[in-house]
Amino acid sequence: MTPEELLTTTRTVRKRLDLTRPVPLELVKHALQVALQAPSGSNTQRWHWLVITDPGRRAELGKLYQRACREYLDSPRAAGKLFADDPERSKVQKRVGSSVEYLADKMGEVPVHVIPCLETTDAELPAGNQAGLWGNLLPAVWSYMLAARAVTLGTAWTTLHLAYEKEAAEILGLPENVHQAALIPTAFYTGDTFKPAARQPLEEVMRLDHW
Repeated sequence: MTPEELLTTTRTVRKRLDLTRPVPLELVKHALQVALQAPSGSNTQRWHWLVITDPGRRAELGKLYQRACREYLDSPRAAGKLFADDPERSKVQKRVGSSVEYLADKMGEVPVHVIPCLETTDAELPAGNQAGLWGNLLPAVWSYMLAARAVTLGTAWTTLHLAYEKEAAEILGLPENVHQAALIPTAFYTGDTFKPAARQPLEEVMRLDHW
């Protein structure tokens, strides 16, 4: 794949995650090695990466994710309920909602959970520049997902389990100054029909020189 093909065909994979095929740890480590080349503020590299393959821990995290996801699906902000007044976008959103619901019940069965974390200088997250703080980690998370795609692994960026962040931290044994940013289910995917997704026209979201 060219860089442009990789960037435009790395999709969120939920229903097409292969729950039965083991994922070699070396593939995950390769993708993480690529991710470590991402930028971090002042080159601090305060990221940590938990790779969860233990069936028991995955099952526990899956239950937390399922509980949080059910609450989300019942809320008015659920993906499948958005843009109801726009027939075309509503159709897409309902498909997204269906795949979210599927993953809610299957998360614990996904072969690998990758949980990117950020170490902070205090036990609590500091007030102020949250964009700068999380900018130390989130570009690397996306790099991991791109690198995973390049070695035929599917991923999905999920954060719903953070509604129960403390419970998840206990499962993972995290110290108080290490905070989770996401839960990235990782598995081989079925099929190979990834393509660019429909997006708003650039003219609607780009402003030149001023708003």
